[in-house]
Amino acid sequence: MTFSDPQKNIQQFGLIEGMKVADLGAGSAAYTIAAAQQVGTSGRVYAVEVQKELLSNIKNSATKQGLSNVEVIWGDIEGLGGTKIRDHSIDAAIISNVLFQAEDKQGLVEEAKRILKPKGRVLVVDWKDSFGGMGPHSDHVVNEQSAKKLFEESGFSLDRSIPAGDHHYGFIAIK
Repeated sequence: MTFSDPQKNIQQFGLIEGMKVADLGAGSAAYTIAAAQQVGTSGRVYAVEVQKELLSNIKNSATKQGLSNVEVIWGDIEGLGGTKIRDHSIDAAIISNVLFQAEDKQGLVEEAKRILKPKGRVLVVDWKDSFGGMGPHSDHVVNEQSAKKLFEESGFSLDRSIPAGDHHYGFIAIK
């Protein structure tokens, strides 16, 4: 039984040296760190998190790993302009394990769309089910079809699904 592997999911996302990436709802920084390693020193990863106490953990984690390309931003990923990132300035966005927590899912998708460059890509990874209390409460699970529909209705086109672990689905959408 494998949990979602951020490293593997980021490799499937195809980030390249020099890209600007936003990790929306960065949490424990697993995706931030994996992305920062992929984009290299000429790239930049913006870890956006609403919980202030997590921001210093993210920064410390990046520093410990010798990554100077991570910038932490205290922001609201569900409101237009809430990430404080410039319009159309990001190559790729990561939305991992946050859809089920988002109060305003549409707002989250719209904010990702706002910051992404034309043809920018978003990696979405979330829980398939609640798995007897291991994942989110079953009332909060956003299944893959609903998640894809949310992005398509906001004008994204689906690129492909990726295997994201036994308990997670993953897909890449293009602005």
